This record gives sequence, C-alpha cells and structure tokens, in this order.
Amino acid sequence: MVWQQKTKAVVMLNRIVEKESVKCAQYWPTDDQEMLFKETGFSVKLLSEDVKSYYTVHLLQLENINSGETRTISHFHYTTWPDFGVPESPASFLNFLFKVRESGSLNPDHGPAVIHCSAGIGRSGTFSLVDTCLVLMEKGDDINIKQVLLNMRKYRMGLIQTPDQLRFSYMAIIEGAKCIKGDSSIQKRWKELSKEDLSPAFDHSPNKIMTEKFNGNRIGLEEEKLTGDRCTGLSSKMQDTVEENSESALRKRIREDRKATTAQKVQQMKQRLNENERKRKRWLYWQPILTKMGFMSVILVGAFVGWTLFFQQNAL
Repeated sequence: MVWQQKTKAVVMLNRIVEKESVKCAQYWPTDDQEMLFKETGFSVKLLSEDVKSYYTVHLLQLENINSGETRTISHFHYTTWPDFGVPESPASFLNFLFKVRESGSLNPDHGPAVIHCSAGIGRSGTFSLVDTCLVLMEKGDDINIKQVLLNMRKYRMGLIQTPDQLRFSYMAIIEGAKCIKGDSSIQKRWKELSKEDLSPAFDHSPNKIMTEKFNGNRIGLEEEKLTGDRCTGLSSKMQDTVEENSESALRKRIREDRKATTAQKVQQMKQRLNENERKRKRWLYWQPILTKMGFMSVILVGAFVGWTLFFQQNAL
C-alpha cells in the first residue's frame, strides 16, 4: 500500500505491545540489518533514528526487490499515547503534528500518509480530525468540527472512540488555531512544554540523583544545579560532558530494554497462539473419529433394542 500510493510518511500512534496484547507487528528494522518481505517483494532498511521523550522518528528505505527502485519513508512513532486515552497535553500533540508537517510528508504533492494505531479509529481519528480542521482553517474556510467528524465517519466508521478524545480534539484545534492566526512564538512554546529533548521514561524531577558507571567509576549526578560544596573540584565543562554522556547511555539502555521487553511479550503471545493451534489440530484429528464412534454406538444400541423387541414378540 505504501509503495502503490507513493506514501512519504507512516504515522504510528500505538505501541507494539499494550496491556499484555500485541497491537501491531514490528514492520520496521531496529538495527542496521534490513527486513525482507518476500511475499510482497520488498525490503526495509533503517537509515536513521531520532529518539525523543515521547516519540521517535525513523528514516526508512523501502526497496522494490524486483525493480531495484528505492524510496525514503519517514516513520513517526508516538510512543506515549495510551489506548482509549489522550496525549499528555495539546502542546505535546501539536508539537508532534507539526513535526510531521515540517517533513513535507503531508503535502498534496505526495501520496497520502498512512496513519494507524490499533483499531484505527480512536487515536488515528483524533490525529486526522485535528489535522483536517487545521488545514481547513489555513484555507480560510469556516469549520464546524462536529460536521467535519460526521463527514469523516462516512469513510471510517467510529472515528473518535471516547468523549475525552473528542474533548481533546477541540482543545488541540483551538490551540493550533493560534499558530494559524499568526502567533510565531507558539510552536517554540509547544516544544518547550512537550519536553521532547528529555530521555524517554526518565524522571526529571528536582533533587533526583542518578548513578551511572563510566569506565568502572560510579558517578552521581543531580538534576538541580549543584551547590558550591557539591561541585568542588569539578569544572562546569566536565559537568556538562558527564551529564551528556550519562543521558546518552541512559537513553540507549532504555531503548534496548524496551526492545527486549517487546520481543519477550511477542514471543509469549506466539507461544500461546501455537499452543491454541496445537489444541485445535488435536481436536480436528479426533473429531471425525469420535463422531464415527458415536454414530456406530447409536447403530449398535438401536440394533440391540430392535433385536430384543423382535424376540419378545416371537416369545409371546
């Protein structure tokens, strides 16, 4: 579909595993090794990865194995949007949306972007409704958000699953309208409020001390500005270097742990599916045998009853 429609971006709004259930296949590589899809004749290669606090941007190379033609696809993965829920704030959502827009992937010069979550109606519906209304506003059209949603539901039934998602859509559209009306500083404020440059799943609360090993030495770091007594003997340049290295190491470890956890949960799901499949095959094997045995039992019982009645009548 991505190749046929000449898509430039895939927007993924769910995690691979949510609530102990596999919501989506891992359809892109997480390292330098490319993924082959022999059934469709395509391969996917990871060119780059930019991990933010609540989303990740992958740059992928999609190759048609038969023709050798390659295309570059941007993969925008929102990693903290809960199923049946809403993002942390309109600012973080709009920062993500405008990041997708800035890539040029949503321009009419390209094919339509692929937007998906798990069911494809809740989170995907929220994203599509907000973006559609903002596009209409940019064109100067008067919009009726309710009517826009009802029109969209003619093509995708059930868009927007919960009242919270609809309420959030209104809030995001109102906030996004400020940018369209000419507030040049609003996007910078969204980025600051979203805290996208922080490490994923990392607590940046004050007085938080983090301990990390570097070359066998254990180093303690604080999020707050160190007092004079604590920073004795350390230059500000060394402090910045240690924090940057620690942040990078933590970001890498979190990413690796996330991959390992996802792989483990996927494997468990596969094992359960395989066990259910084995049970189904055993039942399919024994079902005709048991059916025949039951049929033969009925015939034998009927013959015995008939034979008994026949002899009783002759005896009389």
